Amino acid sequence: MKATYIDYKDTNSFSKTLLAYLNNDPALEPFAGNRPDMEGFARQITSKAGKTDRGILVQRLKHQYGDLLQSEQSVAANVEALASEQTFTVTTGHQLNIFTGPLYFIFKIASTIRLAQDLKKAFPAYSFVPVYWMATEDHDFAEINHVRLHGRKITWEAKAQGATGRMETEGIAEVARQYQNFLGLSENSSRLSRMVDEAYLQQDNLAAATRHLVHQLFGSYGLIVMDADDRSLKQCFAPVIEQDILGEYSHNAIERTSRALKDAGFSTQVHAREINFFYLTDAFRERIVRLGDGRYEVLHQEIYFTEDELRAEIHHHPERFSPNVVMRPLYQELILPNLAYIGGGAEMVYWLQLKACFQHYGVDFPILVPRNSAMITDDNMAVKVLRLDLTFRSIFKATDELKREYVRRHTKHRLNLHDEWMELNAIFSKLRLRAHKIDPTLGASTDAVKARLKKAINNLEKKLLKADKRNHEDALIQIDRIKEKLFPGGVLQERSENFGLLYVKYGDRLINELIEHFNPLTFKFTIIY
Repeated sequence: MKATYIDYKDTNSFSKTLLAYLNNDPALEPFAGNRPDMEGFARQITSKAGKTDRGILVQRLKHQYGDLLQSEQSVAANVEALASEQTFTVTTGHQLNIFTGPLYFIFKIASTIRLAQDLKKAFPAYSFVPVYWMATEDHDFAEINHVRLHGRKITWEAKAQGATGRMETEGIAEVARQYQNFLGLSENSSRLSRMVDEAYLQQDNLAAATRHLVHQLFGSYGLIVMDADDRSLKQCFAPVIEQDILGEYSHNAIERTSRALKDAGFSTQVHAREINFFYLTDAFRERIVRLGDGRYEVLHQEIYFTEDELRAEIHHHPERFSPNVVMRPLYQELILPNLAYIGGGAEMVYWLQLKACFQHYGVDFPILVPRNSAMITDDNMAVKVLRLDLTFRSIFKATDELKREYVRRHTKHRLNLHDEWMELNAIFSKLRLRAHKIDPTLGASTDAVKARLKKAINNLEKKLLKADKRNHEDALIQIDRIKEKLFPGGVLQERSENFGLLYVKYGDRLINELIEHFNPLTFKFTIIY
C-alpha cells in the first residue's frame, strides 16, 4: 500500500484549538506540557522517572490478563518490563465500542504502537510500552452500542446500568451474527468472525470481551490493555479522591484554566463540577454532590454520607469512587509511568484544561500527541480521483464546490461574467457622475440600480453554470459517488465506518500498513491506498 500526507488544516475537519496546538501557538504554551518532539520526550523521561508504584501495576496487569497473558509473548514481556525504572508507557484511551466501533479506535492504537517504536529508536537505553486504557467505568451505553458497516447501523439493544465494562455479554450473540454476516465469506472474514466469537460469546462482560478482541488484533505488537476499574489501583488513587471531593480542588483549578483559555481565544471541551467523582456499584454509577447541610449525597439512590463517613468509605472501598472525564486523566498518569497521551482532537482540547489540576497534585502532565487521522481507499478509487482532475487534497472540499470547479475547468464556454460586469461598472461610474451634476441626491438612486443589476448578473452567472453542468452530468455523478464513498454520511470515514470490511480485504496487513505509514510526530493527515 502507498500513503500520501496532507496538512490537517486542508481537511477543514479539525478545530482551531487543535491546529493552534500543532502549530506550537505560544498562546497555548501555559496550558500544555512538553512539546511532542524528541527533545520534549527527553525532558519527560527525566521528569517521570521514579514516580510510579510499578509493583502494584505489574501485579494487577498479570491478574487482569490471567491465562490470556500466555498467548502472546510480546505482551507478557512488556508487562514484566514495566517493573523496571527504564521502562515507560505511551497511552491512548477509548470507550468499549462494540466490535471496536468507528475506524479511529483502530487508528488511536496504531498511533500509540508506532510512537512507542519511534521512541525506542530515539532512546535505545529505555523501553516503551504501548497501552490501551479501556474506559470501563463509563456509563454512556448509547455511545458504544452500535457500529456501522457500509453505512448500515448495527445496534445492540440492551438494558444498561452502571459501568459499561461490567455489562454482561449475554444477549449480544444476535448482534454478533449480524456483524459477521456483513463480512461475507473469505479467509479473512472467517478469522475476524472467530475473533468476535471468542471475544463476545466466550467472555463474561464487555471489558473482558474488548480486551480479548484488542489483544487478538494488536497483541503481537506488545500492546497492553489496561482496566483501571480495579480496587488495588484505586487504592493508590484514594488520597487524591479524598482530597478532591472534600476540597473541590480540581473544580477550582479547571475553572480558572477554562476562563484563561477562553480569554486567549480558544474553545473548551468539558465543564468541571464541584465534585468530579461518581459512586459506582454493579447496579449504578451516579454523581456525588455536596448538600447544604455539609453531607454528601449519591444522586437518585437515597445514599448519604457525613464527611467522616465519606472518608471511611473512600478508605475501605476506593473501587466505589469513579473519576469523571476531568479526573480520569489524573488517575491514569498517577498509576502509569506514562510519557504521552495519544487522543483525538476533542480529547486534546479538554486535556489542555487540566494542567493546573495536575500541578496542584504534583503529578507530571503528559505530552499530548494527537492521534493519526487517516482515510483508507484503493487504487481504483485513486484512479477515479485523478481522472476527474481532482487531488487527495481537493476532495476535502464541499461537493458543490468541487462540481463548480470541475465545470469551470472543463467547460467549452466562458461562464464568468466578470469582464461584462467591469464594462457595466464603468458605465455606472459615468451615470453616477452625470446624475450628481443634475442633483447630488440622485447618487444613492444610481447606486441602488447598480446593486440590483449586480445581483441580476450574479444570478445569470449561476444559471449559466447550472446549465453547463448538464453537459458534464456523468462526471458530476462520479464526484457524488467519490464523496459518498470517502466521506460516508458527509463525515470523515474514520468517524463513521468500522474497520471490519477493510480487515476482510487486507487481513492483518491492514494494521501493519497503518503502523508503517503513521508518523505520530509529523502531524499530517494520512491517506492510504
